[in-house]
Amino acid sequence: MTGSRGREPSVATTSTEPSEELKRLIQLLGMRSRDHFDLATFRDDFERFSKLFPPPPEVAREVLEVGGVQCARLTPPEASASRAVVYLHGGGYVSGSIGTHAELAAKLARAAKATVYLVGYRLAPESVFPAALDDTLAVIRALRSDGCELAVAGDSAGGGLALGAMLALRDAEEELPRAAVCLSPWTDLAATGASVRERAHLDKILQPGMLTTIAELYLAGTSPRHPLASPLYAELAGLPPLLIQVGTAEILLDDALRLADRARAAGVAVDLKVEEHLIHVWHLFSSLLPEGERSLAEAGVFLARHLG
Repeated sequence: MTGSRGREPSVATTSTEPSEELKRLIQLLGMRSRDHFDLATFRDDFERFSKLFPPPPEVAREVLEVGGVQCARLTPPEASASRAVVYLHGGGYVSGSIGTHAELAAKLARAAKATVYLVGYRLAPESVFPAALDDTLAVIRALRSDGCELAVAGDSAGGGLALGAMLALRDAEEELPRAAVCLSPWTDLAATGASVRERAHLDKILQPGMLTTIAELYLAGTSPRHPLASPLYAELAGLPPLLIQVGTAEILLDDALRLADRARAAGVAVDLKVEEHLIHVWHLFSSLLPEGERSLAEAGVFLARHLG
């Protein structure tokens, strides 16, 4: 598979100029030191950062267990009781929680007019692959048994996890969610995409060495090309419609582009949005970025359409 250099994406890249808010954010993020990865610091920083962005007050939040897994149920006033989105947070399978992604998931719930279940799946290295996948499947199966019409969504590692869960359900000949939204998805834990190297100077969130470290913590000896850990290497036929959003200023650009190409070749309906200048999971900064609000609104419309 070819890399991002000299390669046209499968759809036109959004060519609008970056907002002033995005320019300021990129400048601020560029001042961070990323020379050394420490797991405890990585986790603590993520939790502290999320407290700056609380979920909108009109979205009700309740912590409960679904299928034996802790989840945050986020319900906007206009939500339909019969429609639900299972949301899988990012954080490289080693960080993130139902707290770090509460605002993003709540805004997606509001945009989709659906209840969102934000899954607190187990993290590595305490619980390695396939623990996160098992937790996700438990939540999906429990909600499905309650008669919910389901879609799945996730960002970064959560995007790859959403795909892995659908592949596992398909292979088990179980009913699949109606659609999936993947925001800056991490689909190749082997890090073979050319953008991992070529976009490293642009990415203010991730770096190649970090990808390698957290992949090793999560996989614990499992091959990085295992199709349920790295969906890029899976046979993708039979998956429901996908919305993929990715920015050009992130090292996972090729993870998204190659996934879209492979999915389309397998007959999957794919809506690929390549956003010029945007950073990894810019949706987390939607309170600051008009681009984030716009992308979450588009994702909500996509989910609402497929949930009926």
